Amino acid sequence: MLTLFRALILVLILAVPATAQQAGVRFGGLTQDTTLPVEVTSDSLSVDQSDGSAIFTGNVLVKQGDMRMTAATIRVEYADGSQGIERLHASGGVTLVSPSDAAEADDAVYDIESGNVVMTGNVLMTQGAAAISGNTLTVNLKDGTGTVTGNVKTIFTPGQN
Repeated sequence: MLTLFRALILVLILAVPATAQQAGVRFGGLTQDTTLPVEVTSDSLSVDQSDGSAIFTGNVLVKQGDMRMTAATIRVEYADGSQGIERLHASGGVTLVSPSDAAEADDAVYDIESGNVVMTGNVLMTQGAAAISGNTLTVNLKDGTGTVTGNVKTIFTPGQN
């Protein structure tokens, strides 16, 4: 009976953010040192010296610490006058994975300095048996927090975390 009561309380708590079209989430408690090296692998690479970008296509995998991102295409923007990566633009079936959570979307932008990943279009995030969907997921890799906005829907299984 106590488990049912907890489940009902959880439903009420989750219903409030969903009604407001915004929900706060933890992304696996993943905190990421955004100064770690970023490794990108793909089937092909093209570089545009005029705008300081590189485009990786085909089976693209980005690794940084415990964070993994996959997509059909990732455009890397370098900071002005340096070899450091400023931003990654991922498109075509983007998946972001931490050791315990995963999120999918049509597109994503990862701002290396801020540690923010903004995923847009058909967002679906899973955390164990729970799932949350919406229009936009913003994850801050520096503190492991996130926000889902726009048409937020949550599905969970009572009695499981």
